Amino acid sequence: MSMAEYKGKVKNIQDTPFGYTLSVIGGKWKMVIIYLLAENQPVRFNDLKRQIGSITYKILSSQLKELEADGMVKRKEYPQVPPKVEYSLTDKAETLLPVLEELCEWGVKNQNN
Repeated sequence: MSMAEYKGKVKNIQDTPFGYTLSVIGGKWKMVIIYLLAENQPVRFNDLKRQIGSITYKILSSQLKELEADGMVKRKEYPQVPPKVEYSLTDKAETLLPVLEELCEWGVKNQNN
C-alpha cells in the first residue's frame, strides 16, 4: 500500500509501514551506524565510537541494542579476556542499503541547491 492509500485511513503514523520504517531507522544515529557497518563489517564497538566521534558510549550502546532488537544488527561476542564484541548487518538490514544509497544520491543532487 502506498503512502497515498494510507491517507485518512489511520489515526497514527506509527500504524503505517512508513511509521514502522521510521521507528527502526529514525533518530540521529541509526542510519549513521548502518552506513558505517555497511562500509566495513564486522566492526567492534570502540571502532564504531571512533568513526562516529561525537556520540557518547551510552547512546551508541542503546542505539545498537535497538537495532539488534529490530533485527537490523547482529552482535557476536567472543569468549575471551578482555571481551571482544563485533557488530555486523543482518540480511534484513542489507535490504535497506539500496534505499540509503538513494538518500545519499538525493543529498548529492540537492546539497548545494
